[in-house]
Amino acid sequence: MAQRNQIKLGFLGFGEVASTLSEGLLSRGVQVSTCLEGRSQRSVELAKSTGVDVFDSLTELVESSDILLSVVVPAEGVSVAAKVGGGGFDGVYVDLNNVSPGTVKEAFSHITNGKTVDGAIMGGIKNGLGTPIIASGEFAADFAELNQYGMNIEVIGTEPGQASGLKMLRSAYTKGVSALLFETLYPAYKMGVDEVLLRYLNQTEGPHFKEASISRLKSSALHAQRRAQEMSEVHQFLSQYEDPVITPATEEFFHNLLDKIGQIPEKPADYREIFDKIDEKMTRRPDFQKVGINK
Repeated sequence: MAQRNQIKLGFLGFGEVASTLSEGLLSRGVQVSTCLEGRSQRSVELAKSTGVDVFDSLTELVESSDILLSVVVPAEGVSVAAKVGGGGFDGVYVDLNNVSPGTVKEAFSHITNGKTVDGAIMGGIKNGLGTPIIASGEFAADFAELNQYGMNIEVIGTEPGQASGLKMLRSAYTKGVSALLFETLYPAYKMGVDEVLLRYLNQTEGPHFKEASISRLKSSALHAQRRAQEMSEVHQFLSQYEDPVITPATEEFFHNLLDKIGQIPEKPADYREIFDKIDEKMTRRPDFQKVGINK
């Protein structure tokens, strides 16, 4: 048990993923820390409420960590790795960002000790430490040692790019479904039959469809900007194998969604709040036709 307290885990970025995993790891004796230099006010508040150790500089975090988990927005994945590599990090660097295998390998090129792990979260982080995470790379087994502290890490291969590739394929499906849900339910909402549509879709798709769909709508609204960045990575990845059509359309959808509702601070209590925001934006358009409005 004494050995467990010696593990020092550092988070690069501190949003929902980092805060959720930190809570579970702290309760199991893992020393968890982060650096809030250049981070948002929300990250500062999450770190303080979670109770992790906070370093004033990235250099201090790098020097004190045995394992670093990168959980930043896709656009920051490579630049954060470059900063860590420049700091002489000697531990295991895990990229958990929703980025393409090519971006992962670019990020890893900056980690000079070569101790890298390609990781991917394969479910909603609300499940905490039990959330499935897949990992690939020569040092994936080192990362999987965190399973003894309650994490749910599966090593799927020895090559970097395998885990992130699977994550890209999953994202192509899940984000595409989310976009389709918006385009299906919003007109139903305007017609006043959204609950009826959800009830019938629930009969077709299964008993948990309605609950899962509403959760998708809320999460997509909260993370619209991140989703757009993620779909850009997915598009880049799939273009190596095929000529994708749905994926670029999904990327455009999330850009449009962000334009319509803006950056919202927290997940809406009701999905109709999202539709109301879309409604406000749409009615300002000179070409908008008020068809079937139920208010």
